[in-house]
Amino acid sequence: MRFQSLGQYGLVLFAIVYLAGVYFVSSPVWMGFTINALIVALAALSWNITGGFGGLSSFGHAALYGTGAYASAILQVKYGFNAWIGFGAGIAAGSAMGALIGGLAFRYGLKGSYFALVTLAFAEVLRICASSFEWTGGGSGLQLKLMPGLAQLQIVDRPWIYTGLLAVVALVMLLTALIQKSRFGAYLIAIRENEDAAEALGINTYQIKVQAMAISGAFGGLAGVLYLQLWLFIDSTVVYGSAVSVEALIGPIIGGAGTVWGPLLGTLGLHLLGEGTKHLLPNSPGLNFVLYAVVLICALRFLPQGLVGFAARIGVLRKKDQDDA
Repeated sequence: MRFQSLGQYGLVLFAIVYLAGVYFVSSPVWMGFTINALIVALAALSWNITGGFGGLSSFGHAALYGTGAYASAILQVKYGFNAWIGFGAGIAAGSAMGALIGGLAFRYGLKGSYFALVTLAFAEVLRICASSFEWTGGGSGLQLKLMPGLAQLQIVDRPWIYTGLLAVVALVMLLTALIQKSRFGAYLIAIRENEDAAEALGINTYQIKVQAMAISGAFGGLAGVLYLQLWLFIDSTVVYGSAVSVEALIGPIIGGAGTVWGPLLGTLGLHLLGEGTKHLLPNSPGLNFVLYAVVLICALRFLPQGLVGFAARIGVLRKKDQDDA
């Protein structure tokens, strides 16, 4: 990502300092909070591939997240597979679900709000199915056996968990940057700006959009698998619930959709706001979600390009003023 202003450098520096500072704060609660925020950031990075670069806004990204988590859990609990096999299977299942949803939706020309509603419907259908069948655990969910150790991806030491998640988030951000700079990324952006013009230029928009959904599904499935390995338990409400979909889309919108750092910055900022609210007003459950809604409305009205875009715009305006002077 190329930074255009000191403001963008400042935002990134804030994220780096905060994430590094967690190691030096002797608070397991704070580290646990940041670990959860990083898993949500992975879901946000997943949404950013389609919603940010391609303009394919999804309201049901939980369908990808939950499918990855359930695929891994079923293999481990029901069939006794190793966690590493479940890890790979979860990513593959999330990717396959993304390709399936995209293939069906784009085959019939769905876009905009219609595509968003289709993704929401898929997430709800999958949630109902997961809570109805015995092999998915039904309403009781699925519980992994406690087998601490790297062999089963069950790490007890919180700093090691945090370090591993940081590495995974950094890798996904690197892949996002590579996609952004690739021809595939340029095609996605062209589709976002004007799909008809992209088709006129010879771009196979259907293929590109399905591939984007598959990549997004892989990242979403990865987030779901990591959630499973962290908590060792999932149920349909948790991994297919609307809260997952909302958090996946709100972070990139606040931070800057279609950027590399935006999803992480937006997710960290929102979770810090929510956690601060819980501590200041402990007897007001659900108030953090009200604040999320208020922040989202304000961002859509006053920061349509998110924090990263706002920082870039301020830098351009300052440079213009200096040149005029």
